[in-house]
Amino acid sequence: MDRRVLFATLILLAGGATGVGVALFAFVGVDDATTETTVVWESEPAAGDDGSGAVVATVDGDPLLLRPAVENGSRVVTATVAGTNETPWTVPVSGPDAERGGGGGTGGGGDADGNDSDGADGGDPVAVSGLTASTLGGDSVVALTTASGELVVLDAADGTERFAVDLGGPAGLRPAVGDLTGDGNREIAAVTTDGGVRVVDAAGDSVAEASLSGEISRRPLIVEPDAEAGERGGLAVLTTAGDPATVHMLDGDGGTRWTTEPSVNPLSWNAADSRDGPVLALGGASGTIETVEASDGSDRYDVKLQDRPIAVGDSDPGRVYVGGSGSVWAVDLLDGEVVWKQQYGASTRINEPRMGDVDGNGERAPVVVNRAGGVLAMTQSGEVIARGDAGDVVAYGGPLFADVTGDGGDEVIVVADDGTAIAVDT
Repeated sequence: MDRRVLFATLILLAGGATGVGVALFAFVGVDDATTETTVVWESEPAAGDDGSGAVVATVDGDPLLLRPAVENGSRVVTATVAGTNETPWTVPVSGPDAERGGGGGTGGGGDADGNDSDGADGGDPVAVSGLTASTLGGDSVVALTTASGELVVLDAADGTERFAVDLGGPAGLRPAVGDLTGDGNREIAAVTTDGGVRVVDAAGDSVAEASLSGEISRRPLIVEPDAEAGERGGLAVLTTAGDPATVHMLDGDGGTRWTTEPSVNPLSWNAADSRDGPVLALGGASGTIETVEASDGSDRYDVKLQDRPIAVGDSDPGRVYVGGSGSVWAVDLLDGEVVWKQQYGASTRINEPRMGDVDGNGERAPVVVNRAGGVLAMTQSGEVIARGDAGDVVAYGGPLFADVTGDGGDEVIVVADDGTAIAVDT
């Protein structure tokens, strides 16, 4: 059958509150001639997380799937060599509650990009945040926070604890890692749910602290500075102090550069680069995406995409990818134009889009996973290159990527709500 790609020119009258007059975009229909995905690997389950907390880290060229889990009644982080069931290490999470008995974990279908806090219930093991994989001093690391109030950083190679820092309050929100000050060294930023902020260096020594009004229920974001472009970096923190929220941009010393109250009730957010400086993109509960200038907190635009909650995902220079109920959008970061819209999976909610090189051509492009485990891989122009599913699963997190088959391209890894990882070849 010939490729069936439908381009429909749509006019969005988004005046007034949206800040955008007219936006033209292409609706890209799913192509029946695209490649169906094939399941090439399935891991053992890892009870204790709803699947949204997992990450992939690269150690000596090999991809490791890292998952928060519960084993023998204790909270652990476990590493699995992607494509095998080899487990090079499993380590307990440190902290005063790490050995509490019981079962269960942090599940419950957290927000699509892992922004929701995880609560510890009754006698369950200490709840932890989703994991953050990065590098510190050239070494691959994984970071997390615990509900009892610790920031824990582990060496991804063997699980050795690099350091654990008392945050001084309840935590359980995913930390951020990045070069906050522009000196070439990365810092780790963590927050407590009662408004505390702590930034530490690669050794765990404190760099900055702050105490903000309101509660924090979303992960912090590091906006890295660009000295050549004269753009300052900062740490963005979202609190409940405003109506409906307040965004705080802090400097490298913990001082407040600016605050603003967005017009949307943000369920997800991310930092992104546009053609006119970095922005914060917020996904609202009512289906509106809003962008805020990272430089001064001014509102760039807000655009209504649908009437249901949306999840802001990864970006490439100039656009951000957004998932909603049955649809994924590419939104221009400069003016809010919807570059393209792709429908997939009827009205099933799509988790936050992420970018990977799934065909080995060296170009990262958007991939989405919906709550029913459906997988859709696209080009940057929105054309579908592969679609399929990971089986009869429930998935709360976005896709992960690893070269499981050794073909030079990444496979898409879907982590189900019982912690089982399923790799699909596109």
